[in-house]
Amino acid sequence: MSDNKDLLNDILNETAENDETDFREAMETADALDEMDEQNFTQVFKEVTSEQNAPEQAYEQPYEQPEEYYQQAYSAPQRGAGYDRQMPPPRRKKKKKKKKKQVNRLPGVLILVTLIFGISTILSVAIISYGKDMLGIGKSEDPHVIVIPENATTLEVSQMLFENDIIKSAKAFELFANLGDEKRFVVGEHFVRPNMPYETLLDELTKVPEEEMGESISITFPEGITLIDAANLLEEKHICDAEDFIFYFNSGGFGVDFEQRLPSDSSLKFQKMEGYLFPDTYLFYENSKPEQVCQKIYYNFDTKMKGEFTTGKKTYANRYERMEELEMTLDELITIASIVQMEAANVKDMNDVAAVFRNRIDNKDVFPKLQSDPTSNYADKTVRPNIEYYNQTIIDAYDTYKSAGLPPGAISNPGIDAIDAVLTNKKTDNFYFIANIMTNETFFSETLEEHEAKQAEIEQYYIDNPITEEE
Repeated sequence: MSDNKDLLNDILNETAENDETDFREAMETADALDEMDEQNFTQVFKEVTSEQNAPEQAYEQPYEQPEEYYQQAYSAPQRGAGYDRQMPPPRRKKKKKKKKKQVNRLPGVLILVTLIFGISTILSVAIISYGKDMLGIGKSEDPHVIVIPENATTLEVSQMLFENDIIKSAKAFELFANLGDEKRFVVGEHFVRPNMPYETLLDELTKVPEEEMGESISITFPEGITLIDAANLLEEKHICDAEDFIFYFNSGGFGVDFEQRLPSDSSLKFQKMEGYLFPDTYLFYENSKPEQVCQKIYYNFDTKMKGEFTTGKKTYANRYERMEELEMTLDELITIASIVQMEAANVKDMNDVAAVFRNRIDNKDVFPKLQSDPTSNYADKTVRPNIEYYNQTIIDAYDTYKSAGLPPGAISNPGIDAIDAVLTNKKTDNFYFIANIMTNETFFSETLEEHEAKQAEIEQYYIDNPITEEE
């Protein structure tokens, strides 16, 4: 009978979640097996079905009955059963098993795929970019001059090429240069272009193609030389054609920094780049390309302007910095310096000569015209006979006895002393000066009366000391 009792309990537990009809059938089967009396079966059935049909909230707490009920149900003898029948313990609501949360791995997969795709794209772009740089594809053809110092390392040369916009990556070029045999860079100037492949750049910087070059020629441009005279000198020395040189020099576009500071309007200029041929001694090769000659001169001018400048107790990192402090443009600086170069009898007088012209420029109401003799000479002796299409407006614009303010451009190519004299910006009260060319002296005056008196003294000196033919 105990087996039947266990079977009943199992059936009751299994059918607790079924409807009332299914439960009756299960109980009838159990009654037939156990020969339970109808009274006890009915009591058990009512208790079980009442629990089954109770509202859901009834199962939220353990089923509870008075203590007397449990004593009666579990210990009272059952009539007709032949043994002590006990009621099953109250059934509690089964706890629903928590379903394991399914992890959605799709977002992670998408992120990973996107990351891989992004990295691949970046690598592809980088490889293409560096590849084009190595081969010189899509890069400028403008020539640049690179000056290799003695004992230059591959790292130093790579950095130099990078800073001059010849290559896009110093590290990539350094790696390329270190492949194979050790390279020895040739000291001196080299003309290179951004569109050169790395291999060609290395060849240019590590060997001199002597078979393509003529004899090296040293040439000196003196302070105050004009662009036309410089071009003629280059042609005389068989370096390049004069007209070709002037064309390329005025055209510019060599990628040198100072070119960004030039005025956009040069319509009144006779020679657009007059003043920017820095007077110095240069080494050229016979039968050089004119653009290479121009590039070297441009580079030298910019190098000088980027040098340190000291006035008084203050030192500037470069001349551009001082120029900007004085609120001057590069063209104004070079134009004034070109006049100072031609007016000053010697270097020591340049600061005072520059001060006179600055005073006149700053007092336009009193001195609307600078009245500089060298400007008149440039207009009559340089512009008028060499201008391609006659234009009296341009000729007069250079003559400061006829036109107000500064001329439209420089009248010569000034040296560093004349440029520094303008940047020094010496403060004086002088508005006049006159030079005695026989004694190499310059006299400065504050008023017109003082100036005229000095002028009379110098004229008398010329009379008393006439110049002989031998002199």
